[in-house]
Amino acid sequence: MQVFSGIEEFNAHAGDDVRTAIAIGKFDGIHLGHEKLLREIMAHKDTGLRSLVFTFERPVSEYFTGKKTGVLATGDEKRDYLESLGIDYLYLLPVNRETMSYDPRLFISRMLSEGLHAGLIAAGSDLSFGDRGAGDMALLKEMSRELGYETVEIEKVRYRDRDISSTLIRQALAEGDMESVTGMLGRPYTLEGTVVTGAGLGHTIDMPTANIMPDTEKLLPPYGVYLAEVCTDDGRKLHGITNIGVKPTVSDEDRVSVETYIHEFTDDIYGAHIRLGLTHFMRPEKKFANLDELKKQLRLDKMNLIVSLDKTEQI
Repeated sequence: MQVFSGIEEFNAHAGDDVRTAIAIGKFDGIHLGHEKLLREIMAHKDTGLRSLVFTFERPVSEYFTGKKTGVLATGDEKRDYLESLGIDYLYLLPVNRETMSYDPRLFISRMLSEGLHAGLIAAGSDLSFGDRGAGDMALLKEMSRELGYETVEIEKVRYRDRDISSTLIRQALAEGDMESVTGMLGRPYTLEGTVVTGAGLGHTIDMPTANIMPDTEKLLPPYGVYLAEVCTDDGRKLHGITNIGVKPTVSDEDRVSVETYIHEFTDDIYGAHIRLGLTHFMRPEKKFANLDELKKQLRLDKMNLIVSLDKTEQI
């Protein structure tokens, strides 16, 4: 997959003869609604249209509010996932005063049609773009007759009688409802990073952990303990218990850590990249009276992990 952030750059590499099927969206998290949109543009490859995802280089909300909002998927995660699906091009629109005040008609004619060679444009029914969000699906359809591209309006995908959206996923994540997050994403919510050296406490209580520092932009669920699927960079899929929080029993620091005990795993993976899929919220983080009380709880957490694995095997 080729990644671009400028029209001249795109044309220099893709060429003047390319025709594209473009999916427009924010793609925060890439949930099941987004995947429906992506399947649409990829379905036209046999007609010669190359799939192109058009999105923003950073959250638009941060530009308008001036506040960091966090993301469900980092830029790297988004690129890796789109590439795994077989998307041909990713176009990242810079977020600044000029791009956010673009005239909607000029955006369609100069950016999408002329610049990115749109043969088809697909987007959700709630699409808005351009100055003051004045551009919408109706305008896309209106101008398609003049500019010669096809439009496809993608209806919302529903989960438990509600339209799936990044906002709804954020709400479920904030509540620690990982089952709903998984249901809307179509896969567990992930945290990933390089395994770094921790304080070594896990070894002293027979529960060594793999510690990572996730991207600072990545949204975290509530502090607590989670069942997790663990994927190593060599392709192994394991199971574990992930603690997210500040470890109040053993530390006075406010630094957030992500530590995972990997079940029946003893390999040295310091410096390796791992990906954690959080599947279930087990309990909130708490400060125990002493280290012995913490050890008792961790043994119980470990037993609950084994029980959950046994139930999974029986299904």
